[in-house]
Amino acid sequence: MTKGSTRERLTQAAFALFDERGYEQTTIDDVAERAGVGRTTFFRHYRSKEEVIFPDHDRLLATIRDRLAGSTHATALVAVSDAVRIVLMHYLDEGDLALRRYALTSKVPALREREIVSVARYQRLFREFISDWMGDTGTSAPLRAELMAANVVAAHNHVLRRWLRGESTDPVAEVDDAMREVLALFPVPAASSVPPAGTDADGTTVVVLRSGTDIDALLPSLRRLLQGGTGP
Repeated sequence: MTKGSTRERLTQAAFALFDERGYEQTTIDDVAERAGVGRTTFFRHYRSKEEVIFPDHDRLLATIRDRLAGSTHATALVAVSDAVRIVLMHYLDEGDLALRRYALTSKVPALREREIVSVARYQRLFREFISDWMGDTGTSAPLRAELMAANVVAAHNHVLRRWLRGESTDPVAEVDDAMREVLALFPVPAASSVPPAGTDADGTTVVVLRSGTDIDALLPSLRRLLQGGTGP
């Protein structure tokens, strides 16, 4: 029997026992016996009973980290949206297992706490990436990064829970729409929209400033600036 099929048997046995006896009343030995394997075999696949329920978070976090790391400053927001979709697709691919996990974590406080910790790990990963992308060392930068990361995770969880409750028929389209709304709440850092020095850009340059000088007196200088001059 292959490793994959043994792991799947352990997972199915565990969830069946959780449904029948309850999570707290089910032991590792119970799971191994139901799956037809020994205790040692159980530990080759899972480190604990809890890990049967949350088996892939470390791998999924690594996948997200790689996707974010492969982006540039200009494609950072695309990477964030892609990462959110990767997480959602993971749950959709799990299908019935994701639905059973949702039902179980809703009933067992200890599992709900573990889920909260897992969500915090995702949010921290996004926060660190967004903070680097913003490149702002000001005192408000950490708050902006935290708020943006929290909104990203909240948007994903909102769509995921709608799907888990049977309220969404197209969660992929919903999460894409949700991410567009979230990202629209936050201004793109200037470095993402300003062409590199020494290059030409089509369009109109707009200069915004505050001055006590009359606007008619400023116009000649502004024209010279927009045309590539050096000011007065």
